[in-house]
Amino acid sequence: MNSRASSLIAAGLLAVVLTCATQLFAGPPLICHAIEIGNAQTLPWVDLNYRKGDGAYNPQNLAKDTLAILDSNPAVLVRMETLRRATLYARQDPQAAKELLTRLRARAMEAPTDARGALAWFDFGYLAESYKQWIGKGEPNPASGVDGYEWVKRAIHERGDDAEMEFAAALITLTAPDADHREHVQKAIAGAKTDTRLAQNLASRFRGETISGILTAQSEGKMDR
Repeated sequence: MNSRASSLIAAGLLAVVLTCATQLFAGPPLICHAIEIGNAQTLPWVDLNYRKGDGAYNPQNLAKDTLAILDSNPAVLVRMETLRRATLYARQDPQAAKELLTRLRARAMEAPTDARGALAWFDFGYLAESYKQWIGKGEPNPASGVDGYEWVKRAIHERGDDAEMEFAAALITLTAPDADHREHVQKAIAGAKTDTRLAQNLASRFRGETISGILTAQSEGKMDR
């Protein structure tokens, strides 16, 4: 990959305050990269340029619908895509955004303080980080001041060997790679050897590069910044 291509990709990855024009890594990685989940149940599809009133979905149902999906105990990748779509809807309805995060916070706080609570901690942390990447600075953001990454790390610690959670953490830390990011990437790639759906997501491409390639290059400091 030449220097010009590397610079373009890196610029896209780091532009966390820009509106996404496509479903590629052209902006916030938790938002602009749709997670492949096959036919799994999730929220209705929502375009990145969604505006309240554009479609038939009523954001007033967002908390109820999102929790119903999460409580059905889906895979982590399904949780990621569900929370990604929820964030797109939530940005256009501050009340719905606050209600959803508040309910996920309460659910996380009330969860058992062991591996059984890991999914609730993950959901709250991942939604908080999604809000922080997508809701603009001039807009009300109920996730302000919330360290969602810490909740995700706590979930990983308690849940143990979960490559899909490692993938989620790798995306969260993509714009500020460090030793933790490298570890998340390595564990996600290793786990994909026995997780077909995760392998499919890591093999998806962006401007000729696989997602796993981008994550690895960023974690090893090989991208121009």
